[in-house]
Amino acid sequence: MNKEIKQLIEDFELFDDWEEKYSYIIELGKKLPKLKSDQKIDINKVSGCVSQVWLIHKTINDELYFYADSDALIVKGLLAIVIKIYSGKTIEEINQIDFMDIFERLDLKNNLTPSRSNGLFSVISKILQISKN
Repeated sequence: MNKEIKQLIEDFELFDDWEEKYSYIIELGKKLPKLKSDQKIDINKVSGCVSQVWLIHKTINDELYFYADSDALIVKGLLAIVIKIYSGKTIEEINQIDFMDIFERLDLKNNLTPSRSNGLFSVISKILQISKN
């Protein structure tokens, strides 16, 4: 497990309840850079999300960098978490990440609605699809 993932888990452990964790997730989302309107197009839209979600990427020196945006604050926060986990990694590193383990360690499984969980997995699926191309 890399240092960004360990730090994320440690950050989540600082909070005593889910109200505080939700606030933290929303704060992460507020810090996420917004995509430009010309990037919020259908080809960049992630299907399977209830909210509107756009995901783009760049490859720099064999590392994939992901950028995402949403029209919902909590979803933007979840996107910020996903970006912390996957962005700046090589394809090999991306394919070694066990997101289900991280999902459980952050206790997201028990605290996200099924539709948000499904949307989150749709974003992960798109990242994995990108890493295979």
